[in-house]
Amino acid sequence: MEWLAENKEWLFSGVAIAIPLAIIGWLFSSRGNKQVQSGGDKSTNIQVGRDLKIGGNKNDK
Repeated sequence: MEWLAENKEWLFSGVAIAIPLAIIGWLFSSRGNKQVQSGGDKSTNIQVGRDLKIGGNKNDK
């Protein structure tokens, strides 16, 4: 308990910085992961989260 009283300024200044940074990080990370796809009549739509490779050399990775 004595340690907490001696180090309260150091301890709570870290918390005061960590909480706003966590909130800002959460806001920015939730924006960039949305995909929207729309297609017309009689169309084939393919939606992937990363790279899509169709055809090519069998040895390519």
